[in-house]
Amino acid sequence: MLVALIARDRPDALETRKANRDAHLAYIEETGIVAQAGPLIVDGDMAGSLVILDVPDLAAAHAWAEADPYAKAGLFGSVELVEWKKVIG
Repeated sequence: MLVALIARDRPDALETRKANRDAHLAYIEETGIVAQAGPLIVDGDMAGSLVILDVPDLAAAHAWAEADPYAKAGLFGSVELVEWKKVIG
C-alpha cells in the first residue's frame, strides 16, 4: 500500500533539518521503501516533508516515520500518515 507522510517542521527548526539531512537521506536509501520524497517549501525555505512510502500496512509506515532521523531529532511539529492512491505519474 502507498502511504503519504506529511510532516510540518517546528517553527525555527531549519538548522535542525540541515544538521540531520544527510542521516535522513541515508535512511531513505537504506530502507528502500520510499517511492517519492521531497521537502515542503514555505517562503523559499524547507518547512516540512512529503514522503510516499510503499509499505505492507499503516503500522509499517508508522514504524518507518518514528525511526526517521528527522523525527528522532525532534524536527517535526506535526506528522500525518494517510493511505494514498496513485492516479497520475
